[in-house]
Amino acid sequence: MTEILDNLFKVYESRVPNVRKITQAMMNEGFVNNQQDIVNDHIAFRTMGVDNLGIESFEKIFLAHGYRRMNFYHFDTKKLDAYWYSPPTDDLPRVFISELKIDLLSKSAQAIISKYTNTVDTDPVDCLDLNNVEAVSSFFQTPLWSIPTKEDYEILLSESEYSAWVIYNRYYLNHYTISVHDLPEPFNRLESFNEFLKSIGIELNDSGGEIKISRDGLLKQSSSIANQVEARFSGGELRTIAGSYVEFAERSVLPEFINYKKTKLKRKHRREGFEASNADKIFESTFTSQLKK
Repeated sequence: MTEILDNLFKVYESRVPNVRKITQAMMNEGFVNNQQDIVNDHIAFRTMGVDNLGIESFEKIFLAHGYRRMNFYHFDTKKLDAYWYSPPTDDLPRVFISELKIDLLSKSAQAIISKYTNTVDTDPVDCLDLNNVEAVSSFFQTPLWSIPTKEDYEILLSESEYSAWVIYNRYYLNHYTISVHDLPEPFNRLESFNEFLKSIGIELNDSGGEIKISRDGLLKQSSSIANQVEARFSGGELRTIAGSYVEFAERSVLPEFINYKKTKLKRKHRREGFEASNADKIFESTFTSQLKK
């Protein structure tokens, strides 16, 4: 799985300039020596909840490599469902997979999405040798349906920005997440790390505040505003749209382990899982309301 994720990350960082910008600044300041020193808290994918696609299909890749499906989340306003997946070993990132419940959209939006996704008449993951690194790596970058028209994209954008993102970007990696609590002091606190990010020109998603805090106060999350990409639609029209972004997470030590020595702290001693209210606002890193601030 490590090789697959490394290949996935190479394409992602080449398309998201903020990734290298942040890493280089962290290296310049001596936080890390290289990209490999940064602990990846989790990666996230967006999918369409339709036959042969969605979570039920996509999760097979990770389940085959020892990941375990964990908590379920529902996002009523955004019409999304999601699960997170626990990795088989602590050196691998958690995985968060969401899907759009298209039956909750208007009939016109459903028709547009179906026009593209209905061409997928079998589960594409079932055709993969999930132990073949090259095949799985290639799958993440392979379009599963045709490029949309600009008109279809903009109709979807007006109703569900999530659907517009997926219809063009497909199942491309949505974000990776820097584990802030694993950085040296004082940047192991999200408040300090956010100030560092802003000092190097990284714009933060401020929906719900720059720092989204779980109800128990033990999970804090921030994210950059998505880098924009020039999209070429099926008719040849060009439009700047949201690409992917970077997230930042601070997981506090659980109360029962608060007196542990820092050198003995492991992943199991910190707040696990996710928080729906945090994730709901993190989704908006690709939304027009953030891109046009």
